[in-house]
Amino acid sequence: MASVRFTNVQARPTAFLDVTSLTRDEFQQLVPPFEAAFHAHMAAWRLDGQPRTARRFTVYDNCPLPTPEDRLFFILVYLKTYALQVVQGRLFGMGQSKASHWIHVLLPALLAALRALGDAPARSLTALAHRHSAGVPPCAPDGTERRLVRPQDPPAQTAC
Repeated sequence: MASVRFTNVQARPTAFLDVTSLTRDEFQQLVPPFEAAFHAHMAAWRLDGQPRTARRFTVYDNCPLPTPEDRLFFILVYLKTYALQVVQGRLFGMGQSKASHWIHVLLPALLAALRALGDAPARSLTALAHRHSAGVPPCAPDGTERRLVRPQDPPAQTAC
């Protein structure tokens, strides 16, 4: 089964940005904390969500996401496209159930990595106010979140 790999897209900056919303430099900065968070999770838990009791996590030869870059690429593509899990699995050479397992493991690892970098999204107004008072610039509002009030007279509408 053919699959998308990080190595297939990394040489095409525009395509890479299209599917991940990150530049290659931003992606490379995110890989080390993401991989550390992933291994911290996998030290205690198995891929299927059960507690780890015997062996430690190792990457097998037939692993669908063998490298840290492939794992980060997988979860970023999922977050950018929000494809059905069956489609995400097909893109990366696995079935729906395996894709679901990987998604549930990699999402918390990505959030932990973003927290380690100080780039995690604020989850409350107090946290957002604290970040704003700490000198972090506020996010620009999305045009879909506010109503555009159009002028009533035709010349003003043309200017708008």
